[in-house]
Amino acid sequence: MNTTHVDIGLARNSDWAFTSSVVILVVALLLLAVELAYTRSREPDRELVSAGSVKTDSPAPEAPRRPFDERVGRAGLVLVYAGIGLLFACIVLRGLATTRVPWGNMYEFINLTCFCGLTAGAIVLRRPQYRPLWVFLLLPVLILLTVSGRWLYTNAAPVMPALQSYWLPIHVSVVSLGSGVFLVAGVASILFLLRTSRLGAPDARGRLAQLVHRLPDAQTLDRIAYRTTIFGFPVFGFGVIFGAIWAEEAWGRYWGWDPKETVAFIAWVIYAAYLHARSTAGWRDRKAAWINVVGFVAMVFNLFFVNLVTVGLHSYAGVG
Repeated sequence: MNTTHVDIGLARNSDWAFTSSVVILVVALLLLAVELAYTRSREPDRELVSAGSVKTDSPAPEAPRRPFDERVGRAGLVLVYAGIGLLFACIVLRGLATTRVPWGNMYEFINLTCFCGLTAGAIVLRRPQYRPLWVFLLLPVLILLTVSGRWLYTNAAPVMPALQSYWLPIHVSVVSLGSGVFLVAGVASILFLLRTSRLGAPDARGRLAQLVHRLPDAQTLDRIAYRTTIFGFPVFGFGVIFGAIWAEEAWGRYWGWDPKETVAFIAWVIYAAYLHARSTAGWRDRKAAWINVVGFVAMVFNLFFVNLVTVGLHSYAGVG
């Protein structure tokens, strides 16, 4: 797994792909935000046309063009997919440059987690009516990628001796997948809380209320949050278990209350509480959603902030 050789050319291409991915995702966010801000309900227009129409012998009209805001949104979604592809290229090129699995430090781990989150979003939010949700998913992803590239970046290099184990690709990849899916779940729960707040009431007025009204209905948001958490919960749990097994092999104990593993376990317990609350009468809807948001905050905090302020067995990125 380890080697002293690093292909500088491939490493530079990986860095270029990372930067390009971030730039393209920022442009995609702006385009999708424009669609969200300026889209209008087109049902009244259709009703007016139907009410005022009369039968004539005029030739059949041309197929209507898509509204401008919808075309902007579709272009933004295309850029999202391009950004996902470039982030994937960044990860692959990093691995080829170092001839190892490309998640041996915090920079690479955050990139993999964001890729998993974006891929999960591409699967879950594939319907056109879910396109507004991309604005809110891209925000935390771009924040994580900015922190990754600005403060956690590590030059391409062989993996450090402490991580030379077959458990590295297993443990980190599974945790990244679970964390990425939890990003989608957390965003959906936050939007559910907005949709069921006063801003989501039919008689609510104001710019922010208008944006909230353009989101999918509350039941849809709740269903997205629940289903993604159902998937991410066991995946993340297995990641924690694999980490404990690796710890026993490396340090002779399954658990050492390392800050990162402790916060990861706390986040997993919070998600367990959410799933329990979600199926308990009196705790469904907003109460359960708040628990899911707390789990989301704990998970994001654990992704990178623990390494920035604490020193522990997971301080392998040069920032602990």
